[in-house]
Amino acid sequence: MAIKAIERNVSVRTSTKGFKVSLSRRVMTAFAWMFVVFSFLFVAAMFISIIGDVLVHAWPALTPKLLTDITNGIGGGLKNAIEGTMVMSVGALLLAAPIGIAAGIYLSEHGHGGAGKMLRFLSDVLVGIPSIVLGYVGYITMVIYLGWQFSVAAGIITLTVMLLPYIARSTELAMANIPLAVREAGYGLGAGEGRVVLHILLPGAAPAIMTGLFYAVALSMGETAPLLYTAGWSNYMWNGRFTKEPIGYLTYVVWTFINEPFAESHMLAFAAAFLITAGVLILILVGRWLLVRGQRRMGVYQG
Repeated sequence: MAIKAIERNVSVRTSTKGFKVSLSRRVMTAFAWMFVVFSFLFVAAMFISIIGDVLVHAWPALTPKLLTDITNGIGGGLKNAIEGTMVMSVGALLLAAPIGIAAGIYLSEHGHGGAGKMLRFLSDVLVGIPSIVLGYVGYITMVIYLGWQFSVAAGIITLTVMLLPYIARSTELAMANIPLAVREAGYGLGAGEGRVVLHILLPGAAPAIMTGLFYAVALSMGETAPLLYTAGWSNYMWNGRFTKEPIGYLTYVVWTFINEPFAESHMLAFAAAFLITAGVLILILVGRWLLVRGQRRMGVYQG
């Protein structure tokens, strides 16, 4: 009888303790979900608030004239600035993409030794350098020392240096996500390392790499400080020269025109901010769509 009473007592204590633990977990889970939902709503509200505020202030300037006229002093349109932003973003991508992708492939396939660790360290350091410092270095080396003056080439090369670590790291992660069995299957079929990388690994990692490239272009579109020191500013359309000729770009309009005491310049600044935001959003959505589409084709999409 005494043994049964002890067993009953232990069973009651265990069940009570389990109930307390279960209740504690439920409370913590509910609190975590509330925090996650609140964080999401906060971020969404900030995003909608920014987009809405920019759109409201830019709406009077969103006319065909904005896309067809060049900037005239602190008025006019943004045709030259739109062209300049596209020229420098695409130019930086064309320079940074092959170098960054090659670096990412090396880090993924052969970056396990000292050289790979050093390259990753230098890449992380480059990511942490403020963009204005890169612009100042570009100003000293290209604008002054090489005598290029404010130019398209100086701006493109500075943006390229800034984008390289992002493209390299996104490529490395994309390649690393390819299962080891895929590599082994390629080698088992007699393919060399180059053929495995070019014809097996890269096609599989292409959606994620493309997403990284789109993010890099979006990053370059929103930069101001490096271009102030290297590209300068021009109210005219680009004449095709890469050196000794400045060029216009949208971020300059946002940074400069908002400080002018005129309503028209303020509207142009908000219109430029809206165009940049819309362009970045479109690039991110396209990159995300390519990533999801590639994952579905490979049967690994979990969204």
